[in-house]
Amino acid sequence: MCAGRDVFEYALLRVVPRMERGEQFNAGVVVYCRAKSFVAARTHLDEGKLRALDPGADVTGVCAALRAVEGICRGGDDAGQAARDDAGRRFRWLIAPRSTVVQPGPVHTGLTADPEAEVERLLDLLVR
Repeated sequence: MCAGRDVFEYALLRVVPRMERGEQFNAGVVVYCRAKSFVAARTHLDEGKLRALDPGADVTGVCAALRAVEGICRGGDDAGQAARDDAGRRFRWLIAPRSTVVQPGPVHTGLTADPEAEVERLLDLLVR
C-alpha cells in the first residue's frame, strides 16, 4: 500500500427519470473507506437535465431521495435503521441495486489519504 493512503470504494448515484427509456445522469457520489470507518455522500441535482429528460418529473421527490442517502451516511436516529449501522453496512445497503428513480452505479476503487476530500473531488469531477 502507498504510504499514508488507504483503499476507498465509491459509487455514483444516478437519476433515471423514466425507467422505460433508460436515460440517466449522475447526481451524487457515495464514498466508503474501511480503514477510516468513513462513509459519506454528496449530491447535486441538475434540475434542468431532469426536466429535459422528463418534464413531469417529481423534482421534490428526487431531491428527497438524494437527501435521504446523505442522511443515511451521516447516521443518526432521524435517518432510519440503516443509518444506525456501521459505515460498511451503510455503504453496502446504499449501493444495492434498485429499481427506483435514484439508483447506485457500479462500485469503483482507489487510494486516498483524505476520504472527505475524495468525496468532493469525485462530485466535482463526475457530477457537477
